[in-house]
Amino acid sequence: MSVRRLCAVCLVAALAAPASTLIASAGAGPQQRQLVPRPFPRPGNPGQDAIETPDEHPATPAPIWTAGPQETPTEAMLGLPIYPNASFITSYDAGRGQRFYLFGTNSSFDEMVSYYAVVLDTRGHRVFDAPATHMFEVGRFREREMAFPPGVTVKDYTWNGSDGYLNPTGGAPARFKTVIQLVPAPAGQTRR
Repeated sequence: MSVRRLCAVCLVAALAAPASTLIASAGAGPQQRQLVPRPFPRPGNPGQDAIETPDEHPATPAPIWTAGPQETPTEAMLGLPIYPNASFITSYDAGRGQRFYLFGTNSSFDEMVSYYAVVLDTRGHRVFDAPATHMFEVGRFREREMAFPPGVTVKDYTWNGSDGYLNPTGGAPARFKTVIQLVPAPAGQTRR
């Protein structure tokens, strides 16, 4: 596997992390304090050997992730096919004029891989077996112009007995068996 593809897969895994993980990490508490020992006890304060001082590097709360209202993208906007019963979850800035668009479906991973293999007329590549992740590159990757190769990535969220990807919008369904990530080429670029 090329370094570029490995980096792309790692980015996919990071962006498609379950929303519950993102929300749980956002609950950082208030600034932590540290007890600093005093070198000598002082008269008048018996038994007090430490004082409370702010930590030199205070903990900064993680940003709170919210799935704000976003316009649901269309196939015409993306230049990529969207599975008919897929629900738009959210999109992220990928840099260099690209965005990641996440869609969820309760169709199986194998159904999604078969669907995109037919629609895109390419076999794609299985990049991970556990959890199953399959990538279809649909455009030429231009390192100086793009942050990520244009394409479709399908990931199985029922692996290892999981209930699926938690729907961050709070809507129905509550979980998705499969997540589809669409990455169109930057504006002005066309598919192969």
